[in-house]
Amino acid sequence: QVQLAESGGGLVQAGGSLRLSCAFSGDSFSTLIMDWFRQAPGKEREFVASVLWNGLGASYAESVKGRFTISRDNARNTLFLQMNNLKPEDTAVYYCAAYKGTGSTYNPRSFDSWGQGTQVIVSS
Repeated sequence: QVQLAESGGGLVQAGGSLRLSCAFSGDSFSTLIMDWFRQAPGKEREFVASVLWNGLGASYAESVKGRFTISRDNARNTLFLQMNNLKPEDTAVYYCAAYKGTGSTYNPRSFDSWGQGTQVIVSS
């Protein structure tokens, strides 16, 4: 059974940086596509970034492209999201998720394992 646990969120001023981590427990981390999603109050959960099993391919939402970097350490079963030049509109709960293998990797319905989330608040 897969378990995910995010950490690293917090309160930061606009223009600042945070690094989120996601600890993966279970088998097969190194074979899975992993994503970050986020959900702001009153809004639907949205795609942020995705990384292939080997870390060599990544994709990003347009709103974070050039500011966020997704990466992974398969030896430590850990997923990361480096967030730079943060903006108030980045305020949300951030979730990591493991792809279940069917559907779009941009759609949260394609993911069946989720962490509890970590709160990111960006003040202006």
